[in-house]
Amino acid sequence: MSVDPLPRRRVGRPVGARRGRGGWASAAIVMVAFVALLWVLEALDLALGHRLDAWGVSPRDPRELPDIATAPFLHAGFEHVAANTVPLFILGLLAAVRGLARFVAVSAVIILVSGLGVWFTAPPGTVTVGASGLVFGYFSYVVLRGFLDGNPVDIGIGIVVALVYGSLLWGVLPLQPGVSWQGHLFGLIGGILAAWVFRTRRGR
Repeated sequence: MSVDPLPRRRVGRPVGARRGRGGWASAAIVMVAFVALLWVLEALDLALGHRLDAWGVSPRDPRELPDIATAPFLHAGFEHVAANTVPLFILGLLAAVRGLARFVAVSAVIILVSGLGVWFTAPPGTVTVGASGLVFGYFSYVVLRGFLDGNPVDIGIGIVVALVYGSLLWGVLPLQPGVSWQGHLFGLIGGILAAWVFRTRRGR
């Protein structure tokens, strides 16, 4: 005797709607915590006489390679943190809204590419700190993500971000002394690479 399968019952809201709301809330919580951590670390750095800055990236010293992971969380004063806070929060929020696991992976790629770029190309005798590489990486990632994923909403978000934050691209040029254009440039490249590597491959 055979039994016909029962039809699936759909209860409540569509999964996509719940996931969308949860995505924004989770992304906001993560970015608030991330930005707060940067301010706490800078206050601690000030209290310790800027000893934490030693964990920034010094070029072409093999012992400095682990500092690639710590440099984005440190800054050269509160003005430096303040300059990064708003764009980091907004661009990071837009990058994180499609999933926190993906966001962590994207951030890791940006940090690695930006840090290695600084390590290979920064002038000798310098120490590079700051989340600017992440800012530039999130910018390029958010701008390209929608086009690579074929997502109309993300395409629209990317266009708006390009219009609002397009002036960031001047930061990849060596125009301002004391600013790591290398970190900006390779952060931008890291975001492009992350958008390509973690693109959503859609079936027919």
